[in-house]
Amino acid sequence: MTKPTVWYTQPESATSRVFEPEQFQRMKDAFDVTLNDTGKPLTSEQLAAGIAGFDAIVTGWGSHPPITDEVMHSADRLKIIAHAAGSIKHMVSKEIIEQHLVPRDIILFSANHAIAYNVAESAVGMLLMGCHCWPQFANNFRETGIWKPPAIRDNARFLKGSTLGVISASKVGREVIKLLSVWPLTILLYDPYVTPQQAADLGVEQVELNELFERADHVTIHAPKLPSTDNLITAEQLALLRDGATLVNTARGNCIDHNALLAEAASGRIYLVLDVTEPEPLPMDSPFRTLPNVYITPHVSGAGYYGYYKVGETTVDALEAAFAGKPVVGAVDYSRYDILA
Repeated sequence: MTKPTVWYTQPESATSRVFEPEQFQRMKDAFDVTLNDTGKPLTSEQLAAGIAGFDAIVTGWGSHPPITDEVMHSADRLKIIAHAAGSIKHMVSKEIIEQHLVPRDIILFSANHAIAYNVAESAVGMLLMGCHCWPQFANNFRETGIWKPPAIRDNARFLKGSTLGVISASKVGREVIKLLSVWPLTILLYDPYVTPQQAADLGVEQVELNELFERADHVTIHAPKLPSTDNLITAEQLALLRDGATLVNTARGNCIDHNALLAEAASGRIYLVLDVTEPEPLPMDSPFRTLPNVYITPHVSGAGYYGYYKVGETTVDALEAAFAGKPVVGAVDYSRYDILA
């Protein structure tokens, strides 16, 4: 039986980041795989010139040329585009989906859920780090030798027993909810695209944005970067946070009005953990850098062997399911394209 043909477009240097050797071998065993041996990412022109005859292509961080009309006109056998990475918007436009993928029933897979595992783990850790003030204690002890300075709080309503606000039931947001579902706490959710039944299935209480900020002890942000989420959180919401609250952002910096955020942070009444900022990185003279209640990490919440290797594993799973005629977990829902990150 002839194996489906797969064009693995990523350069070899990008492979070990997301594929464990056994998963990469699984792909080569299951399919007739052609590797990108150029050592460089492919261009759209190269993709158009070589895609004829392939049943699938695998793209990723190391190679994600825009899928153009020329590419699709040459793609005479294409059944699935498997993106071994997260967002597909920079690679596949809505027009390409409507004009080519939908009419030809071509699947577009994204491995973004795999990355969500890492971000969710980081978000929970950052919530704990922020509300417990661990960096302040560690830095103080290193710099002064004082065991327990009274200026740093050592007792408060931490994560257990608290009310946590989750902004957006994205893949990351859902993983955070899942991780904390066994903890004794109340989870509030703001997401205008979630139905009451979906919220009930998640085990959360669905509320409006202002109510979330008014009631939550801690807030974690997982909204996608969209025009509608630009400055989603303003001075109005930030003022509703109770004293001692922790706010974590692992989504995108544009979700928060940074001028308003700086004003609240400078007051010292809340704790911030920012893995993303606006701009990124912050200028060297940014006041955020000097505030003791603000912890800034360099956009690393998505990193980690577990999630990265899940990228490769779920990509091979998607290819196998597509050619077996089974539902592809991770297939992009084209009807939700406008609200994808």
